[in-house]
Amino acid sequence: MDKNGVVILGVFVADLAFRAGKMPAIGETIAGSGFAVGPGGKGSNQAVAAARAGSGVTFISRIGSDAFGELALKTWKADGIQPRVTQTATAPTGAAFIYVHETRGDNAIIVVPGAATDLCAADVDAAADAIRACRVFVTQLEQPLDAARRGLEIARAAGSITVLNPAPAIDLDDALLALSDYVVPNESEAEALTGIAVGDLVAARRAGDALLARGAGTAVITLGERGALFHSRDRSVHIAPFSAGKVVETTGAGDAFVGGFAASLAGGASPLEAARFGSAAAGISVTRPGTAPAMPLREEIEMLLKEQSPA
Repeated sequence: MDKNGVVILGVFVADLAFRAGKMPAIGETIAGSGFAVGPGGKGSNQAVAAARAGSGVTFISRIGSDAFGELALKTWKADGIQPRVTQTATAPTGAAFIYVHETRGDNAIIVVPGAATDLCAADVDAAADAIRACRVFVTQLEQPLDAARRGLEIARAAGSITVLNPAPAIDLDDALLALSDYVVPNESEAEALTGIAVGDLVAARRAGDALLARGAGTAVITLGERGALFHSRDRSVHIAPFSAGKVVETTGAGDAFVGGFAASLAGGASPLEAARFGSAAAGISVTRPGTAPAMPLREEIEMLLKEQSPA
């Protein structure tokens, strides 16, 4: 069977983003400088990123029958994403509080997955045909672990490329990491999984070794403004960051990386080329407000890669 496209299992939430000069302390009320409601959730953001990067995308999740659920369906339709989604009237669509520093663009987030809290192995089994047919399967950890595990199992058995974005950081068993061809944590998630503080490239490589020792096929550690580290059993390559302009908001950068990486892999790029593509996607996304709305188009990513390709 010819495999193509990307299937992503994950969560949609409505992002309620507040911009201010600081986080308020307990009992304190402060004035903010901006507010917006938009589509979010790691899995859904990654689906939008992969679709805009040129891949066919199927998204597996649960949402509520409410206004935020309608926002989800509208978001996926706009980018040509095929939903394999259960809609329920008994639980709300998820939501996220996002604090964004008004000048630096860094953030703090509280996520409530809502209906997606009930995602289970049965939901994944119901979409097993799509997973078996895809070139790349991606999941994160905002939905229950059993669902993520089942998705990785189906994809691995079918010979699809498996990508685990271990976010948010939780305790994982080695068997889950061993189902993953690529594990893509950020610095804090890598530290949570390995106990190694990723303060520089030397430490990142040690964390990468620890992830490989636990069974991961390849570790791709995103390093924020320092770029990313592609760390496999036969090579370790630092990917320099891509600069596309002034940083406005970093909230969706990791999702831009994962979605771009998956789309590039699905398109036949080498793993290292795909990681550079994901890094360029992230570099563009941080120059724009929001999460899903900030995801760049394939032409934009290719232009940045061409402009900032290594000599």
